Amino acid sequence: MSQDTLFDKVWDLHKVSSLPGGSDQIFIGLHLIHEVTSPQAFGALKDKNLKVKFPDRTVATVDHIVPTDNQSRPFKDNLAEKMIETLEKNCLEHKIRFFNIGSGNQGIVHVVAPELGLTQPGMTIACGDSHTSTHGAFGSIAFGIGTSQVRDVLASQTLAINKLKVRQIWCDNKLSKGVYAKDLVLHIINKLGVKAGVGFAYEFAGPAIHELSMEERMTICNMSIEGGARCGYINPDEKTFSYIKNKLCAPKNEHWDKALRWWKSLKSDENSIYDDVIKLDASKVEPTVTWGITPGQSISINQQIPLLDELSPNDKLVAKEAYEYMSFKPGQLIKDTPIDVCFIGSCTNGRISDLRVAAKVLKGKKVSKNVKAFAVPGSEKVATEAKQEGIDQIFKNAGFQWREPGCSMCLAMNSDKLIGNQISASSSNRNFKGRQGSPNGRTLLMSPAMVAAAAINGKVSDVREFNNL
Repeated sequence: MSQDTLFDKVWDLHKVSSLPGGSDQIFIGLHLIHEVTSPQAFGALKDKNLKVKFPDRTVATVDHIVPTDNQSRPFKDNLAEKMIETLEKNCLEHKIRFFNIGSGNQGIVHVVAPELGLTQPGMTIACGDSHTSTHGAFGSIAFGIGTSQVRDVLASQTLAINKLKVRQIWCDNKLSKGVYAKDLVLHIINKLGVKAGVGFAYEFAGPAIHELSMEERMTICNMSIEGGARCGYINPDEKTFSYIKNKLCAPKNEHWDKALRWWKSLKSDENSIYDDVIKLDASKVEPTVTWGITPGQSISINQQIPLLDELSPNDKLVAKEAYEYMSFKPGQLIKDTPIDVCFIGSCTNGRISDLRVAAKVLKGKKVSKNVKAFAVPGSEKVATEAKQEGIDQIFKNAGFQWREPGCSMCLAMNSDKLIGNQISASSSNRNFKGRQGSPNGRTLLMSPAMVAAAAINGKVSDVREFNNL
C-alpha cells in the first residue's frame, strides 16, 4: 500500500476508527449539498428524529434543476420549484448556509465552493455528486457520495469508506499552444481506460501539472472520476495559496498565517511509495475529442475513429455499441463532423478562464447559421466577472445565447436538452447515452476553445487553426 503520500496523510488525520469489514470511519471536514440528492437524506433524518450534527460544516447551493433561461420564481417546472423549496426549508430548519439564486454566490456546487474559499488544502470533502473530485485540485481529498451517505454525513459528519490505493500520474513537459487541461485529462482517460482507476485515488503531478492554473487543475481533478478513480488530487503549492487568499471564507489575518504554515506541510514526500506510477509526455497531447459513449473513447483532432481490430477485446463490445449509437463508421475522421448544438459550461469548464479562452476564439466571428450555441456561467460570480470584462457581449455578438448560472445541458435535469439525434459539441464531462436530455442525442466532449471553434465552423474543427488564440 502507498505510504507518505498526501492522500495517506489526509486520510490518517481524519480517520476516526477502523470498522468491522475493513472500512474506516472518516471525519468529513466540509459537506456540500444541493437540491437533488439532499431531500431524501433530510427526510431520513426527520424519520429518525435526528438533527444535522455540525451544520456549520455543511454548505448548500442550488444548481442541477435550475433553469438557465429564466430563473424567476416560481419556476415553470413544478418539480424543480418543489425541489428548491425543499432545500430552502431544510437549510432554514437546520441552520445551514445556503447560497440561493440572487445571493451573488449561487452556482454549480463545484464552482462555488472553490471561488468562496471553502475548499482548502488538507480537507476531507463530500458531496452528493460524482464530480466532487474537483476539489482535489487544492490538495484535499474529495468524494462523491450517494443519498444514503449524504444522510450519514448530515447525521454524524463521518463517512464509512475503504481506504484507496494511490496511483501517481506524472505528466512531463507542458501542454502546447491550443491544447488545454480538458485535452490532457481526456488523453489520460483514453490511455488508462474508464475502469483503470477503480479502487484508486489519482495523484496528478509533474511539470505539466505544475504549469496549470488552479482552474485548469480543477478540470483535471473533476474528470478523474471518469477514469474510474474515487478521487483525484494535486499537491498544493503557491498557486493554490494565492488562489485561496482573500476569498470570502478563507482564513484571515493571523488565522491565515497559521493555515498557510499548515498547508505548506501537506504534500507527498519525495520518497513517497505509490501503488502504481504512470508517466506521460504532455507536450505530445493534441486537441482531443470523444467519438463514442464513454469519456475514454476519444481521439486527437486529426485521428480516425479506431477500427475494431485496433481495440483490445475488452473495448470491442462498447465500441460496437458506440458506432451504432453515434452513427459513426470505424476509420472515419472526427474532424469536420457536423455539429447541431454547442454548449460551454458545467462544473468541468464553466469557470471564468474557460469563458475567457472561448471568447478569445469567438471575438469578431459569428456562429454558423446551422448551430444553436449557448454559454452558461458556472456561478453568479463568474457571470458578474464575465460581464465586467465584456465577455458576455463577445458571446452575444458571435451569436451565442448567454444564460444564467446552473448545470444546464451537462446532465439536462432542466429545460436545456438536445432534441432527437442532434450532435452536441460540449465542454461538459460525460458523453453517455441520453446524458444531454435526448435518448438519441449524441455528445462530443472537448475543450471550451474547441467548442467555440466548432460553433463558428458548424463542424468539429482544430482550434489551432484560428489566428486569435
